[in-house]
Amino acid sequence: MTHPLLTGRDLRKAHGSTPALRGASVELHAGEILAVTGASGSGKSTLLHCLAGIVRPDSGTVEYAGESLGALAESRLSELRRTEFGVVFQFGQLVPELTAIDNVALPLLVAGVARRAARERAAEWLERFGVLEQQSLRPGEMSGGQAQRVALARALVTGPKVVFADEPTGALDSLAGEQVMTALTRAARASGTAVLLITHDAQVAAYADREVTLRDGVVAEQAAEVAR
Repeated sequence: MTHPLLTGRDLRKAHGSTPALRGASVELHAGEILAVTGASGSGKSTLLHCLAGIVRPDSGTVEYAGESLGALAESRLSELRRTEFGVVFQFGQLVPELTAIDNVALPLLVAGVARRAARERAAEWLERFGVLEQQSLRPGEMSGGQAQRVALARALVTGPKVVFADEPTGALDSLAGEQVMTALTRAARASGTAVLLITHDAQVAAYADREVTLRDGVVAEQAAEVAR
């Protein structure tokens, strides 16, 4: 297998006196969809935040395309999050005052793309996710499934190398969740985007190429090796 695109090694992170990660290691390859599963409180979201450069681990290393995130200035981390990383959260976190098309265009505008070109590209991605008809609606006027597909379009519109999806179907019913996962995996495979998918749902994890389980802040296979 080729060299991993993104690697976290021996990641440790505590929230106050409570450890969230206790030495977790994980690899993500280009174009791969990887599901990270585990019970609530197992450290899944903390792992995603460390790998995406949103928070810095207390110890351990995160490497992306040969760069150590821990050695990067905040300006470079911000650049990566704008251009090469896309993030989707459980509740989408769309800007409530903006329409669907303006929410999707926003990362492009921040990157300096002209407004007309940004909206044209945003419309293309809304169409890919089947929500072009909702382009003039604000988040509060859309269903949960529609809003989450808009959030996915926003995450992918910049052409990122990695999308970090934190429980993207957690707030949806089973049908809407299936529609969101089908749209996400189809779009990711078409564009060659790697996806790190955080979920506690086995049906959602089944969309991935590979699955690892986090247990008490460490990948289960690692814990088993230590136990032996």
